[in-house]
Amino acid sequence: MTVPFRLGLTGSIGMGKSTTAGLFRAEGVPVWDADAAVHRLYAPGGAAVAPLAALHPPALVDGGIDRGALKAWIAADPSALSRIEAVVHPLVGADRADFISQATADIVVLDIPLLFEGGSDAMMDATLVVTAPPALQRARVLARPGMTEAQFDTILSRQMPDRDKRARATHIIETLAMESVRACVIALIAYIRSTRHA
Repeated sequence: MTVPFRLGLTGSIGMGKSTTAGLFRAEGVPVWDADAAVHRLYAPGGAAVAPLAALHPPALVDGGIDRGALKAWIAADPSALSRIEAVVHPLVGADRADFISQATADIVVLDIPLLFEGGSDAMMDATLVVTAPPALQRARVLARPGMTEAQFDTILSRQMPDRDKRARATHIIETLAMESVRACVIALIAYIRSTRHA
């Protein structure tokens, strides 16, 4: 059983990460999504439900964890975030390790929003940053329902600047047009395969 090539995918909000992940899936490359893993862990029966409910009982709603209740707790108590992360991060890591161990493909994509910020890039064979010009990024994000300039600026302030991500990336794809992104994804898959089997 060969270990798959682990490609870490990241990019700031509005840079086209989800779209790019979908293009890898369309080419038959399995994608592990960190945000989806958290949703599974918070859902009724998820591994994070009992420990988080013990930490903060009001977060338990209908058998699952209410993210809104956690956000309110974090806003009221600065120490809450680190306590939540101490529970959730190991569970997310275990979910990711399980995905990799069960993968039968030669390449897997690990879609992690805070890839560099959290140090997960150290576990990857290569990293891919998706990027777009700042004006296009802002327009995409502000087109989302309920998104405000203030929310966007807050999210950006918590993320590593795009230029820093690009400086650390093994590969970069600019997400301007869908067809060009698809071509880049197909070319990158071929490149990884050629270097793996060289």
